Amino acid sequence: MDRDYAEPLDVPALAKAALMSPGHFSRSFRAAYGETPYSYLMTRRIERAKALLRRGDLSVTDVCMAVGCTSLGSFSSRFTELVGESPSAYRARDHEHGAAIPACVAKTRTRPVRNGEAKPGTGT
Repeated sequence: MDRDYAEPLDVPALAKAALMSPGHFSRSFRAAYGETPYSYLMTRRIERAKALLRRGDLSVTDVCMAVGCTSLGSFSSRFTELVGESPSAYRARDHEHGAAIPACVAKTRTRPVRNGEAKPGTGT
């Protein structure tokens, strides 16, 4: 899922590869990662969307499609839920202050956080 985040999520195919039933796979995935396969995939998509929006050369619709989402409304809702601002507001904001930060550090520090989770590396 991390590599193929733009592809449609197919839990039955993932479960088959793991030699599990779809229900058992979903329960095991949630136990291991703390979220459903779909939520995990959407988090990866939002991470990538943030990077594309920071570049500033793509529209929100183009970013939505580039990360594998098919509904702009659902993408915008999930983005706003995880990031705390709309994709348009995020894109319009100045991101130059983070330009000198290595990509691996930026990815960790800007990872979308669900309500109630601690932000990685901050303890908050």
